[in-house]
Amino acid sequence: MRLRSAMHAMGLRFRLHVSELPGCPDIVLPKHRLAVFVHGCFWHRHADCKYCTTPAANAEFWKAKFSRNVERDRENSKRLVEAGWRIYVAWECDIKRSPAAVAEAVQLFAKSMMSSRTEGQG
Repeated sequence: MRLRSAMHAMGLRFRLHVSELPGCPDIVLPKHRLAVFVHGCFWHRHADCKYCTTPAANAEFWKAKFSRNVERDRENSKRLVEAGWRIYVAWECDIKRSPAAVAEAVQLFAKSMMSSRTEGQG
C-alpha cells in the first residue's frame, strides 16, 4: 500500500493484480509494459535479508514450500518476458525502509525501458 501511494504521488498510473498476466503481478504499468511484483522477503527468499528466516519446526516442509515459491516466480517471470513484458521485483524490506525510494526506482526502470524502445526509431 505504501509503495502504491508513493508511485501514485509520482504520477505513475497502474493497475492492480492483473490476473490475465502470468503470476498476477501486484502492480502493472500497461503504458510501460512493466509488471511489478512486491515480494515478501520470507516467502520469496530474499537472499541475505534479515526477514528471510526459516522456521525450525517442520523444516523439510518449509524448504519444499520455499523452493516451489522461488521456482514459480522464475516460471512466471519467464512467461512475462516471453510475452514482451518487463519485470521489476520490489522487496518487502526495501519498501519498509523507503517506499519513496522504491517508487523512484520503479519510475527510473520504467523510463529506461521506454527510452531504450524509442532509440533508433525516427
